[in-house]
Amino acid sequence: MKLIIAAIKPFKLDEVREALVDLGVSGMMVTEIKGFGAQAGHTEIYRGAEYDVNFLPKMKLEIVVADDLAEEVVTTIAKSAQTGKIGDGKIFTLDVASALRVRTGDTDLDAI
Repeated sequence: MKLIIAAIKPFKLDEVREALVDLGVSGMMVTEIKGFGAQAGHTEIYRGAEYDVNFLPKMKLEIVVADDLAEEVVTTIAKSAQTGKIGDGKIFTLDVASALRVRTGDTDLDAI
């Protein structure tokens, strides 16, 4: 099993979710986060005062899938989250040693 962690622009969340559901992904965890990367924040003017915005809002997706689906999930996220502009996000893939569904006691692939 693989854990795929993606940080994407907030307005791309629905598009990414729909593409993943169409692919057969049955669930994911979503968290609102803030961060910076290559774009390193920016300056905004609010009511005449200038403010540095060092952390930009992102959505963090966490998805556990079978090994054979992981590459396709990463490709789908990348395609559907891409705007072609700086700050589109990052995707990480990690190995998952085990999984357990608390309600039923199902383990590993049966739990996801």
